[in-house]
Amino acid sequence: MHTEYIILVLAERLGLIIAAVFLLLTFTPVERMGIEPSFSKYRTPLLTLFFGLFGILGTYTGNSVFQSVANLRAMAVITGGLFGGPVVGIGAGLIAGGHRILFDLHGFSAYPCGLATFTEGLAAGLIAWRYGRRALSWKVAAPLALVGESLHMGLVLLLSRPFPEAVELVKLIAPPMISVNTLAVVIMVELINVFFQSRERRDSLQAQQILDIANLTVSHLRAGLDQNSAQQTALIIHERVHMAAVAVTDTRNVLAHVGAGSDHHLPGLPIHTQATRQVLETGKPRFITKRSSIGCDVPDCPNTSAIIVPLTKAGQIVGTLKFYGSNDSPLNATLFELCKGLGKLFSTQLELEDLRIKERMLAHAEIRRLQAQINPHFLFNSLNTIGSFCRTNAEKARELLLDLSFYMRKSLDSSRGFIPLSDELEQVRSYLAIEQARFGHRIDVHLDIEGGCADWPIPPLIIQPLVENSIKHGILGSKSGGSVEVRATLAGDRLHIRVTDNGRGMDKAQVHALLDKNGPTGRPGLDTCRAGIGIRNCASRLEQIYGPDCQLDIDSTPGKGTRISFSIPRTPLSAAA
Repeated sequence: MHTEYIILVLAERLGLIIAAVFLLLTFTPVERMGIEPSFSKYRTPLLTLFFGLFGILGTYTGNSVFQSVANLRAMAVITGGLFGGPVVGIGAGLIAGGHRILFDLHGFSAYPCGLATFTEGLAAGLIAWRYGRRALSWKVAAPLALVGESLHMGLVLLLSRPFPEAVELVKLIAPPMISVNTLAVVIMVELINVFFQSRERRDSLQAQQILDIANLTVSHLRAGLDQNSAQQTALIIHERVHMAAVAVTDTRNVLAHVGAGSDHHLPGLPIHTQATRQVLETGKPRFITKRSSIGCDVPDCPNTSAIIVPLTKAGQIVGTLKFYGSNDSPLNATLFELCKGLGKLFSTQLELEDLRIKERMLAHAEIRRLQAQINPHFLFNSLNTIGSFCRTNAEKARELLLDLSFYMRKSLDSSRGFIPLSDELEQVRSYLAIEQARFGHRIDVHLDIEGGCADWPIPPLIIQPLVENSIKHGILGSKSGGSVEVRATLAGDRLHIRVTDNGRGMDKAQVHALLDKNGPTGRPGLDTCRAGIGIRNCASRLEQIYGPDCQLDIDSTPGKGTRISFSIPRTPLSAAA
């Protein structure tokens, strides 16, 4: 057997190994495993196993010569050490070299060959530990492979017996093994460099794409997470990223769905997919590659894969961003990273918008406080009512003065923290006592408070404005007056509050205008200062303190009355975060 033949055989099998490594590096599941944070702790053992197994493959792809084998083990072990560091280099050397020794392949040179393989892996790992990423260069790899394989030949001469056969073996395999393994290590190192440079360029383009989308969506997300902002955001993403569909949800409903499946993933409807509900529960992004795992309840849904990432605000999940893929537009690891990046940016934008809203709320609260301090209309009417009772019923006048004093004191102290429900109800009673004294039998009030509710912590001035709205813009709008009921009940871990009147009611447009965050401070038929600010301030405070699940629910029918309700947990969002 000639040296030239051995070189040709090794070169041919080197090409096969390089092709296999290239295909494996570009295989999507392997690439995704490499970038998933949950796999980071397995990186070193996976690399050790990867390069160790390729070292074993290098042994079997060699050529049998004089009861030994001309092989390509050094290619895998040296590259593994330069890429993964000492642990990977030593581990790969032990796997590939140990296999050579334990199985005693091809006779008398097993021990020196196994020892040489381990030494090459150790040396490569130590160089990587010393020089870091700079070690992954052909300028380092080529001399290391050249010296390593020369040492390999020296160990064969030193430890193999009989010595004459060892000499003949080295004469035959030294030139091909030293030259081909050196070339192989250079190619492997440069292949890995090309792969990671391509990844870096792709990541750079992805980052630019994220920033472009963020710049275009920021103006829409300033309004918060609602159907309009979600629809505009989904449209912008779908126009700029190739995929089947884009969707945005809150914690309960679909807010927007653009693309394939829009005939049944309709905005405003409850969330269809089980996978989305799981992300809302766990807070962990998911890359789903099977249609059945998405959990859509429509059998012929065109979406076959999905990427779902949570949207958060103040540490609490408030919705999801979803990418959908189809047979014609499959998803990949790059889109997974893009979706996660956008999800983080959108979450940050929502939190920044919350800060802006809170600043605006503070300004409104200050206006509200000043209005309470200098509200001459209510104050003068109350004093006139008390004055009239001074002539006819001094004891009643005294009680009303105490009620007015208590009401004004609590109103001025609206900056307090959380108070027991009983304190809020006392202020409601004081307000009602004054109004009933003014309007007599036109106002009928009933408080129905379930046992165990009295000590529940609530924000101050969260019920009284609702009662005031029911009286002033509900029952007093009717000639015969009407009744107001305040009901408090406990259900599970939540307090439920309901304020009901049988007054003149409102139509749907008026209800929508009343709850519109960006609408005017009043609406036709309502006192601009009191109703617009009072109801909207209550709604905004509830959402800011307890999260998007705690919202005012207004059910009203013209001529039949209005019911305003909400429920809150014992622990506010701000405390939980």
